[in-house]
Amino acid sequence: MNSSELTAVDRDAAQLKALGYTSNFERSMSLWENFALGFTYLSPVVGVYTLFGLCLAAGGPPMIWSYLLVGFGQMLVCLIFCEVVSQFPISGGVYPWARRLVGKRWAWMVGWIYSVSLCVTIAAVALGAGPYIAAMLGFEPSPVTNTFVALALTVLATLLNLSGTKLLAKVAMFGFICELLGAIVIGGYLLIFERHQPFSVLFNTFDISIDGSYWPAFLTASLAGMFLYYGFEACGDVAEETPNPSKRIPKAMRMTIYIGGGAAIFAALALILAVPDIAKVLSGEDKDPMSTIMANAFGPTGWKIVTAVITVSFVSCVLSLQAAASRLLYSFARDEMVMGSSVLKRLSPNTRVPTAALITCGLIPAAIVCAGFYLENAIAIIVSFAAIGIYLAFQMIVGGALFARLRGWRPAGQFTLGGWGWIVNILALVYGLLAITNMSWPRTPDAPWYSNYGILLTSAVVIGIGLVYMVLFKPYDKGTAPFADAWKLHNDQNVSAPSRA
Repeated sequence: MNSSELTAVDRDAAQLKALGYTSNFERSMSLWENFALGFTYLSPVVGVYTLFGLCLAAGGPPMIWSYLLVGFGQMLVCLIFCEVVSQFPISGGVYPWARRLVGKRWAWMVGWIYSVSLCVTIAAVALGAGPYIAAMLGFEPSPVTNTFVALALTVLATLLNLSGTKLLAKVAMFGFICELLGAIVIGGYLLIFERHQPFSVLFNTFDISIDGSYWPAFLTASLAGMFLYYGFEACGDVAEETPNPSKRIPKAMRMTIYIGGGAAIFAALALILAVPDIAKVLSGEDKDPMSTIMANAFGPTGWKIVTAVITVSFVSCVLSLQAAASRLLYSFARDEMVMGSSVLKRLSPNTRVPTAALITCGLIPAAIVCAGFYLENAIAIIVSFAAIGIYLAFQMIVGGALFARLRGWRPAGQFTLGGWGWIVNILALVYGLLAITNMSWPRTPDAPWYSNYGILLTSAVVIGIGLVYMVLFKPYDKGTAPFADAWKLHNDQNVSAPSRA
């Protein structure tokens, strides 16, 4: 290591020490590798392909505009996150940010909600991979097959993550390249050779209406965009594994939105225009338009090749999700915020990753996968809660940032919004609250109450368990790490490293 590299490492260590921590993580993740982690977590292929048929049937072709609207709203949230992580580049992401912006109790609830949501998301993505991997291997997709595939995928991701940061970065980069090229090549082929619909169909509602209006249907279909646009925060989860995090992570977060969102919109556009008969999708006659499109376009052999690309996307997505969840759990444990902290906060002396936290973040999703086997419509239930839980955690950060601004916080990292900070922060909070309302709004009045209010019920249970644990065991009082100090730090303090490439 030459003197300039040593100086850079020392700067990062000094910055972290000024924030109250020391770290034995290996800072080997480049800007593009950090971005790849966020991209494969967001995973446009997984996000679009998993919910395409469901959301097209709900809202018709105009559902594609939800990707733009949600993308704009999530970019507002991303910009607030960029300001926070630039000043507080600490492993674990939303938990340490909440701790510094608001306080220990707030941080506990953010970390709890987000960690549960991540574990549920890992299970959801692993289950979603089942039909594709089964088809590629020549098995008939079924609940049993999907469950076994999901468990195998979770085990594989855990083993890869246990191998260290360098392998995680390489697999994330490989997944990013495969997924982006796959989205471009598959989408381009569909647009050039398999386009069955005119571009005007993107504005055709096909007379879909709920209570005489199209908008409720569009809001239902907007789950497509809402399930897609998160993952950028994962770039900050590995802050202590990235050199010059104050500068690089905010850039990687924004790149995740730009590139990931662009790839998703392109993939969705190609799929919509390639649907042979949209009326059959809307009527329920074609229940799986994805398979219809791919079988028509590529045939049995070509479809297997396409499925292989999709499989890589699912594997890299689970890998990135688990990496993010483990760093959050490690960060929680480092501050003595959870049971078993002494074990969960240990890093392997060889791979320098949190071994116990990674194994835990494999076992919990595996248990959820097994439980989902006994639930009707398991994927829909799991996905819905995963999305709203992450949105809740996001808005607790956005609201926390606004609270800190009211207390006098002036972002002091290498990325700031300057005079736009207040406006963006308020708009991000308004957007997030509207999104949560839309996701949790009951839409099936004829269904049993526990089904109609399933998202609200599961959210209340998760929050309630977190509150009970917090009140009974007071985990927030056990650690000595700094908290609620964002507005006390000034620009002249050594809380962010000097600007460098």
